[in-house]
Amino acid sequence: MRAIVAAAALVALAGCATTGAPPPVTAGPAVVPYTIVGLERVIGQNAAGLAKLFGPPDADVREGTARKLQFAGPICVLDAYLYPKGTGEPAVTYLDAREPDGSTIDRASCVAALTRRDGGR
Repeated sequence: MRAIVAAAALVALAGCATTGAPPPVTAGPAVVPYTIVGLERVIGQNAAGLAKLFGPPDADVREGTARKLQFAGPICVLDAYLYPKGTGEPAVTYLDAREPDGSTIDRASCVAALTRRDGGR
C-alpha cells in the first residue's frame, strides 16, 4: 500500500516540474503612468500662464475650442492641451512629453527642464 501511495505522490509531483526556461519576453514601448505630481504649476493654467512659465510657445494649434501649445527645449518637447470648462477660458487638462528623438520622458522632468528661473525664455 505504501508503494502505491509513494508512486501516486511521485506522479503528482512530476506534473509540477518545469523546464527551467522562463516564459518569452516581448519588448514593447515603456508605459509611463500619468500622474499630476510635479505638474501642479501647469495643470489648470491658461495660455498666458504657460507663456509666463515657459516663454512663447514653439507651436500653437487650434481645433474648435481646443488648443495645443508646444514648448521645445534641448531636453524635451512638451505638448499642453487646453480645453474650455463651461464658459471659462481654455486651461491645461492634459500634458504629453517626449525627448526630441521621440523617446518617452517623464512629464514632470520635462516641465522642470523647460521652466526658466527668470519666468520664460
